[in-house]
Amino acid sequence: MTKKLFILSWTLTLCLTSAAAVAGDIIDRIVATVNGHIILQSDWDDDVRYEAFIGGRPSDRVTSEDRKSALDRLIDQELLREQVRASDSPAASPEEVTRHIDQIRKQYPGAETESGWAATLARYGLTMEDLKKRLAIQLELTRLVEARLRPGVNIDSKSVESYYNQELLPQLRQAGAKDVPLNEVTPTIKELLTQEKVNQLLIAWLQNLRSGSEIHTEASSGPGDGTR
Repeated sequence: MTKKLFILSWTLTLCLTSAAAVAGDIIDRIVATVNGHIILQSDWDDDVRYEAFIGGRPSDRVTSEDRKSALDRLIDQELLREQVRASDSPAASPEEVTRHIDQIRKQYPGAETESGWAATLARYGLTMEDLKKRLAIQLELTRLVEARLRPGVNIDSKSVESYYNQELLPQLRQAGAKDVPLNEVTPTIKELLTQEKVNQLLIAWLQNLRSGSEIHTEASSGPGDGTR
């Protein structure tokens, strides 16, 4: 169950009064602030590469829309991490992280060997430590969302039957597959509808968190632009 779970800046460039800066080294810049938490250009770039990696897409095919989505996702992640800190939610265990890494490796040919896996990560500018940290955060946020929103979701039998008749059966028949009895697929349909509802509740929750937060990005243009 993956979810898709979520950053820009003011027109600021960090200047350090150091010999390196004077020599012309490129300095990381702020691309967004979320309730005072700074998000840097490097954070944004790293997230774009990570999402391309998780999605199994070449990193050189990232679009401007992909980058915008990555920034929005980073802002949302920071808002949710504030909720994690406030709730003392338990961190993901090393075993959980390892299981997810094993699943990811299966989607990349040649990654079953350590050298092949290292080469795959290197193509996306990632290390194992990077991947472990990012997956741990993702699992932590997923746990928060599930604990907060899933208990309020109730999928009745009428909704399950409606999905079965209007969505599943037409899909099976179009694919030339045999019909399956409703009772056999009820748990699967119920979980699918539950996840859809959780996603809807998450969108509403994030909108509420954004409205009550101080968010600045270089795309901000004042009141009414979705940031404060």
